[in-house]
Amino acid sequence: MPGSYAAILRPWVVTLALAGACAAPLPAAETPNIVLVLADDVGYGDLGCYGNRHVPTPHLDRLATEGRRFTDAHSASAVCTPSRYALLTGEYPFRRELWGPAPHASPLLVAPGRTTIASLLRGRGYATACLGKWHLGFGGRGGPDWNAELSPGPLDLGFDHYFGLPVVSSSPPYVWVEDRRVVGLDPADPIRPRGPLHAERFPEKNIDGLGGGRAAHAAFRDREVGTTLAAKARAWIRARRDGPFFLQLATPQIHHPFTPAERFVGSTPIGRYGDFLAELDWMVGEVLTEVDDLGLRDDTLVIFTSDNGGMLNQGGQDAWRAGHRMNGDLLGFKFDAWEGGHRIPFVARWPGRIPAGTVSDQLICLVDLLATFAALTGAELPPDAGRDGVDVLPALIGTPAVPPREELVIAPHSPRHLALRQGRWMYIGGRGGGGFTGSRPGEHLLGGPAALAFAGEANSDVVDGKLRADAPEAQLYDLAADPRQARNVIGEQPEVARRLRDRLAAIAAASMQPVQNQ
Repeated sequence: MPGSYAAILRPWVVTLALAGACAAPLPAAETPNIVLVLADDVGYGDLGCYGNRHVPTPHLDRLATEGRRFTDAHSASAVCTPSRYALLTGEYPFRRELWGPAPHASPLLVAPGRTTIASLLRGRGYATACLGKWHLGFGGRGGPDWNAELSPGPLDLGFDHYFGLPVVSSSPPYVWVEDRRVVGLDPADPIRPRGPLHAERFPEKNIDGLGGGRAAHAAFRDREVGTTLAAKARAWIRARRDGPFFLQLATPQIHHPFTPAERFVGSTPIGRYGDFLAELDWMVGEVLTEVDDLGLRDDTLVIFTSDNGGMLNQGGQDAWRAGHRMNGDLLGFKFDAWEGGHRIPFVARWPGRIPAGTVSDQLICLVDLLATFAALTGAELPPDAGRDGVDVLPALIGTPAVPPREELVIAPHSPRHLALRQGRWMYIGGRGGGGFTGSRPGEHLLGGPAALAFAGEANSDVVDGKLRADAPEAQLYDLAADPRQARNVIGEQPEVARRLRDRLAAIAAASMQPVQNQ
């Protein structure tokens, strides 16, 4: 990132004293195992170590106690698919016009041969696997044929093995995919473009026209997804205990429709949202137990994070009424350019390298993981790979005097709300949150000013759950003075707003530059 903003003040979170002044440089040949747990829709306030007092999350809290918790970590997008694209490729998703969730008919959104986290690590001798939610498409330009080989897919992007949900837990085809095939598919009963089966079998989900495939659907049971993925993760780690290995465990927890195993149903005081969160914590505990029992604790970097902020869906509204704040004190929710849409939990443990029980206020992003893993393993990134990522390894293992990252572009659901963070300042290019627009409590897509009214969150551009008629066309927040984004100061800081607007335009214009391996 350009160094012209090095003099801008540090992010708003108060820096806590970190154990040890700075970790020693990594040996060039050090190659730890890497377990990356990427949760779905887990908000900044969902974990006990981030302030949740309604749902016990002992395993995630233990991860923070034994490692480092970040208070200024972000997804590159407030939406699942573009966020996952950024994590895998090290490129901002807006450069590829990725703004919303990929439909089930989407082709693979990352070109085969593109440098990814998985291909980078496999090139360094790692065994690689992705288990869980994919949501980056399958197949070529025509999209996936669920009855045939699903290629290209994860195996063409550097993963040796894939097992999981091809899209999301609220979208068809509601099957398991293993490597390149739907699990349990009967050729005599293929998955069809039209049919009532999904509506019959999954009445609580969003149905959009797929049918057939009864045997494959029978193999996929909503209430067993968490236990199945936890068992698969433990078995895969056990089989590759001699390492090095990279596991991306992409949990569908805690995306709606909230279907934990029966043992977790009713286990929390905030309803189905909390029950699913409790299952997620248990899954993380299973992975940590496997790593520790195999004697791999000191040789494994474990990261827990989320693809975007928490969502105020129907289950989220129930949890909110019970007192739970999935995004803590942050403004807004999933899909928004406001902080609640993209500031995420990020906890990392690597005994002996990451000081235990420490907290960092360094600005980091999921788009940085490609460059960081390259530095971690001594790999050299091709010049056309990961162009938007920054090596944040110094922030992961030490206390750098100069922040590795000075600015960050955030993509909400709305392109006109593309946002730029620089130091203490956050600039948003449009009015409102740029996310969901449901206006009535109880709506699944409750969002924007109406969601702020429901949640009791204050913002100077919003009155009685609606945008003020005279609200400015863009927004500027001083996160050092106003971390809750209660006051849009764009009228008071026109020069700052103009500088950030022009910088954001320059970054967006650079997206037209060709990328050789895309």
